[in-house]
Amino acid sequence: MKFLETPLKGAYIIDLEKREDERGFFARAWCQKEFESHGIYRLPVQANMSFNMKMGTIRGMHYQASPYQESKLIRCIKGSIYDVIIDLRKDSPTYRKWFGIELTDENRTMLFVPEDIAHGFLTLKDNTEVMYQVSAFYNFESERIIRYDDPSFNIQWPIKVSVISKKDIDTPDFIH
Repeated sequence: MKFLETPLKGAYIIDLEKREDERGFFARAWCQKEFESHGIYRLPVQANMSFNMKMGTIRGMHYQASPYQESKLIRCIKGSIYDVIIDLRKDSPTYRKWFGIELTDENRTMLFVPEDIAHGFLTLKDNTEVMYQVSAFYNFESERIIRYDDPSFNIQWPIKVSVISKKDIDTPDFIH
């Protein structure tokens, strides 16, 4: 695996190192030793899947508050998403900054998201599926949401949002 640190410290773009031949390719999508060599020690305890029927569907921006913070390893397995993270670590030099990347079934790129960073994505194709592994079990009381269009962050989404859940749209402006 090839790890490329994003502008948000501890968040990585991860590309596969393919071993190709006439059959196709083989690659590792997870290796505890490689993750630990990049300072990532919390192992996944849960895997989640999201299916999205329509292009323009947004999910997020979500995170878990203390003591239930979670890191995530995100991969788009069908279709295409614009994946966005926001740094919510108050002691971070990139506090309140965001980063976005296109993840597709063709590029097979993954995004590792550390704890205390909000995450969300916008589907760029119909019938898009996303798989992600998380390092902590979901806790309803600690779920937090930042609205996708919150003026505190001014995220530049590549296409118009057309499908959104009531809980995601009804979230007030971020105050922190």
